Amino acid sequence: MLTGRVMNKVSSILLALTALAAAPAVAQGQLTTIERGQYLCELPGDAAGAVGIPQPDESFTIESASRYVSPQGDGTYLRRGDRLTMTSGPRNGDAYQVVGRGFLRKIEDGVPGRLRCVRQGR
Repeated sequence: MLTGRVMNKVSSILLALTALAAAPAVAQGQLTTIERGQYLCELPGDAAGAVGIPQPDESFTIESASRYVSPQGDGTYLRRGDRLTMTSGPRNGDAYQVVGRGFLRKIEDGVPGRLRCVRQGR
């Protein structure tokens, strides 16, 4: 039988372990979705030409709470906080920073890159 002091120590240890296990989930952000619709992707243009240079092979459509369709095929995505990650299909591993409602930047080498994707038909 455990004494009161030992039980308190065991309880404290279990509470600390539970908090440590929960910390990564909180740090990664809450699970949520992005708005359905077509996301047209482009690279920035220059002052002398077009505002954006369309990248149709990078564009995709969000069809439901966790599914996307792209020119290469379809798959699933996961949004955690301000990061969207394609989790299956031809874009598996591609990640985007959610900059604003209907506005994403593709993550390149761990940071938001030049490619931007904007939801159409708001």
